[in-house]
Amino acid sequence: MNSSSEKVTEENFDPSEKSSLAFAVGFFFSARAIVALFLVRVLGTDPSAGAGTALILSFLLFGFTYFDSLGPEKRTFSSMLQVPSVRWVLVFLTFSACSLTWSVTVSPAVSIAYWFGMASDVAIVVLMLRGGSVTGISHSVMKGFIWGTCLLALIAWLMPAQSDLRLGDEDFFNANQIGNLCAFAIFLAQYLMRRKDGRWGLIALFLVVTLIRSLSKTTIAAFLLSESFLLIQDRSISRKTKILLTTAAMLAILVFWGLFEAYYDIYTSNADQAETLTGRTAIWAYVSIEALEKPWIGHGFDSMWKVIPPFGLFEARHAENELLQQFYTYGAVGIVMLVGLYGSLYQRIRKLPRGPLKIIFTSIVIFVIVRGIAEAEPFDLLLPLWSIVLISMLVDRETTTDQEMAIVSPSTY
Repeated sequence: MNSSSEKVTEENFDPSEKSSLAFAVGFFFSARAIVALFLVRVLGTDPSAGAGTALILSFLLFGFTYFDSLGPEKRTFSSMLQVPSVRWVLVFLTFSACSLTWSVTVSPAVSIAYWFGMASDVAIVVLMLRGGSVTGISHSVMKGFIWGTCLLALIAWLMPAQSDLRLGDEDFFNANQIGNLCAFAIFLAQYLMRRKDGRWGLIALFLVVTLIRSLSKTTIAAFLLSESFLLIQDRSISRKTKILLTTAAMLAILVFWGLFEAYYDIYTSNADQAETLTGRTAIWAYVSIEALEKPWIGHGFDSMWKVIPPFGLFEARHAENELLQQFYTYGAVGIVMLVGLYGSLYQRIRKLPRGPLKIIFTSIVIFVIVRGIAEAEPFDLLLPLWSIVLISMLVDRETTTDQEMAIVSPSTY
């Protein structure tokens, strides 16, 4: 290979390359889900202290990342904005910040703090990618997130089950959070295994079992659909392995079948509550009507929690549907931004060469879209903005490297 191929090796993956800060960031992005539970249930603090502490930790991590990023840079902010998904993230952050001026919220100061928390997550990832290897930083963040999720999964198993038999704490660390974190960590582990960066098989198995045990219905359904797509499309997995994985999944379902039946009995007996599918339809109907009152720019950031009336004893933090959540919050602009964010990311993924990496990223998009039918986030997206930046930059690097290889390869013979 001649010297012209050296450009290709600029971001070549080296399993030994790692970033302790990026690992800590990934760990925190997952593990912070337990902060409120620990402060309220263990230390007996006020619930607001839990959210406040998580935000303070985010800001401190941002400050540390900023000072760590001072010095030589591998890429500029303007070059990162050349990636369409990153531009859409900036648009989303800008418009959501502007919406604070017309948002009807319980506490403007608290809402501003939540916005800065969401923005700081993105800024942390951008700063790390600005000064480090896209591959090295991304893999370290993924590893930290996986280990942080393993810690949360272990804690969830040790906690007493909820009254409806699901894992977690209904108020501060619920089954949907547990299931979503486990599913996302499994996808990241599968990606790292395809890149031959560590052995994650047993960890992935532990997270899969935890996901099933969480009894998070929408998350499990979305995960099964996306993993089915992955198994069918990924030709790098042998037929024998696919049969073994399918058999293992069926055995896991059989093991938990008695639990599923018991949960179903409880679930159907509470069919009039907002937490159930029947209750969700009431939330969808109410939010749809309210959203049509401000159809263009919406009600603004953090305009639902403690603002809309409760549904019986249940207070909705979000619209229980991602598209409806964005429409209520940001109106037609919100729908455009949602389509722009996910659409631009998917379009970039489509440009990857056919293979396991393309299939895994596509599976993540499928998982998020399916889960978004009956779930949402109050501030961020189901695929968090920071992860969109991380995946977009990683996909862009993969695409660029493949194109460079196509240009360089003729001169290597």
